[in-house]
Amino acid sequence: MHGFASPTPTRARVLGGVMGAALMLLAITSYEIARHSGSTGSASLPRIAAPAPLLPKVAFERRAGVRIARVAVSGGGGLLDLRFQVLDADAAASVHDAATPPQLVDERTGVVVGGLLMGHSHKGRLNAAQTYYLVFDNPGSLVRRGSRVTVQLGAARVAHVPVR
Repeated sequence: MHGFASPTPTRARVLGGVMGAALMLLAITSYEIARHSGSTGSASLPRIAAPAPLLPKVAFERRAGVRIARVAVSGGGGLLDLRFQVLDADAAASVHDAATPPQLVDERTGVVVGGLLMGHSHKGRLNAAQTYYLVFDNPGSLVRRGSRVTVQLGAARVAHVPVR
C-alpha cells in the first residue's frame, strides 16, 4: 500500500498532538487571564464568586429564591443559556448582588464561566413565577452538552446541574 500513512501513530505524531493540546490550553488560559484582569493591569485568574455555600437543590431554591429550569449550550457551542424561574422575589433579589455575580463551574474541568454575553441587563425587581435567562460566554466551547455544572446565583450554589 503505497502512498498511505501508517495506521499506527508514530512517536512524533503523538508528541505533536500532545504539544498542540498543551498550546491550545495555554492560549485559552492566557485569553481568560487577560479577559479577567483587573483595571490595575495585574492579571488574576477567574474566580468562583464570593463565599456562597454549596447547597442541596431544595435548600438552594429556598435560599436563592429560584429554581434552575435548564442550562444549555447554544450559539454553536460558544454560549451557555441559563434559565431560572423565580420562586421568591425577595430572596431572588440576590441574583443582582455585585458581590456574588452569576457563575457556572464545569465540574469535570473546573472551568469557571462568569462572563455574561450582554452583561446582567435585567434591572429592578424579579417577579415570582416568571422565568428569566442569563447568557454566558463559553470561550473555546469548553463547557459541553452532557457536562455537569455548579451554578452560583446570588447567595447560594447548587452542584450537578446537567448541561443540555
